[in-house]
Amino acid sequence: MALLQIRGVSKSFRTLRALESVDVDVQAGTFHGLIGPNGSGKSTLLKAIAGAHFADGGTIVFDGHDITRATPYERARLGLSLKFQITAVLPELSVYDNVLLAIQSGESLMRLLLSSSRRALDGEVTALLERFRLIDRADDLAAELSHGQQQWLEIAMALALRPKLLLLDEPTGGMSPEERRVTGTLLAPIKAHCTLIIVEHDLHFIRDICDHLTVLDQGRVLDHGDVETIQRSPKVQQVFTTRV
Repeated sequence: MALLQIRGVSKSFRTLRALESVDVDVQAGTFHGLIGPNGSGKSTLLKAIAGAHFADGGTIVFDGHDITRATPYERARLGLSLKFQITAVLPELSVYDNVLLAIQSGESLMRLLLSSSRRALDGEVTALLERFRLIDRADDLAAELSHGQQQWLEIAMALALRPKLLLLDEPTGGMSPEERRVTGTLLAPIKAHCTLIIVEHDLHFIRDICDHLTVLDQGRVLDHGDVETIQRSPKVQQVFTTRV
């Protein structure tokens, strides 16, 4: 059984039909890319999975649980984490404290009231900062980081609660070519413990890190398969030639 099963999901915004009967399976331990022209429904589908808005029809099953109408909090408790396109770090806090707070969000109220978790969590915070090449900036304010580093910090925060599934919406947007390359390198090791769904416009980046791709066009699934299958698809080639 797939870790995530999406069946017949549709979503409308007044007269705009953003998603139409979308079916997607995401297997555990894989990186799954969502690609397509602007306005094809990629981010809408990601938000429907995360609970940022509810689908009008269809079902979403995550790790055996029907989450179609679950709140974002309930989905997070089941092991789902989301990083939106717009960076949402806390700029007036240190890089260290941003990650610490992300981890503490899963702590019990008693431990937080007793302030007993900061010291105990230091090893986890440090490990995440080292993994995302931010350990040298630990004491700096998050606002002082470059755009790319802020993106890495937010990915680290999204991974702080050890999710089973991480959703990334255009994580390399605004990055330099070198930052995009490094981002792929930083993401690769998480496959051992976390499945990834990624929306991305940089086709070279997504091709290099993803195992499977789903191509959306005008709210519908145009094609799906491994990277080589999608690269050979005449339907996909036509859409990216005429509409991207």
